[in-house]
Amino acid sequence: MAGAFENHIIVPIDFSEQSLIALGQSYNLARFSKSAITLVHVIDEDLFTSLRHVFQSDDKQEELLRIGIQTELDKLANETRAKSGIEVKTEIRKGKIYDEINVLAEELKAAFIIMGTNGKSTLRKKFIGSNARKVIDEAPCPVITIKGKDHRQGCKTIVLPIDLSRETKEKVNKCIEIAKFFNSDVKVMSVIDTSDEFLVNKLKRQLEQVVEFLSSHNIETTGEFINGKDIPEEVLNYAEKMQADLIIIMTQQELIWTEYFIGTASQKVINESPIPVCSIRPLERNNTIEFVTS
Repeated sequence: MAGAFENHIIVPIDFSEQSLIALGQSYNLARFSKSAITLVHVIDEDLFTSLRHVFQSDDKQEELLRIGIQTELDKLANETRAKSGIEVKTEIRKGKIYDEINVLAEELKAAFIIMGTNGKSTLRKKFIGSNARKVIDEAPCPVITIKGKDHRQGCKTIVLPIDLSRETKEKVNKCIEIAKFFNSDVKVMSVIDTSDEFLVNKLKRQLEQVVEFLSSHNIETTGEFINGKDIPEEVLNYAEKMQADLIIIMTQQELIWTEYFIGTASQKVINESPIPVCSIRPLERNNTIEFVTS
């Protein structure tokens, strides 16, 4: 087994175009991490119960549904093996979609969940699909969401936004792992949205130390400051400018003087980014490293 990755990458499949695009994006990560891909289809329990009531279906019809889904999953698994040379497994679950995906990730000790999202939003453009959001909120491993249609293979450039809070080991170490697997460059960036000289200087020291930390792991790293008030928008603009292949974010609050990747802000990054986003939920709040302490 290479590196610190576990041996499973979970790809939720609903047979939509976007879920198949996400599957295609999983190939290289699976190869580099020597992981198997597990395709999972979740039968929405609430929806199925409603349909069963309306159409007065029985257990036999449910079994026929499962057989049909399994046939399609097996076909997709065989196609994936032929294209990628990767071990592919299949799983059918019944229940709440986000619960079953996360339970499976826990059972398999998965390294990643890679899932497609259409990025549908409300009129205020704040929310990703509810199932994707709940998977990200509760997942026991990083979740990579794939929104756009066109993506390069591999991961040449990673954008890593940082702030003044403690950088968790999950975020920094995962960035290092991915960068080493793909021989990626890392573009560390901070958005300055304050005129407070003390905070600006502290942020600059923070960025310098993060760049030095990543460089010490033999990763080609640069750092840059961006002035702006809408931090998620600045992150997205910068990632596009850098032609990034991946953005790595935390899904809890990171900045001490403004809302950053928390609540609707993190959803905005995930929802609007045509570039894949790796969301990491800190699992051990007291097990952190802090680059700047004063």
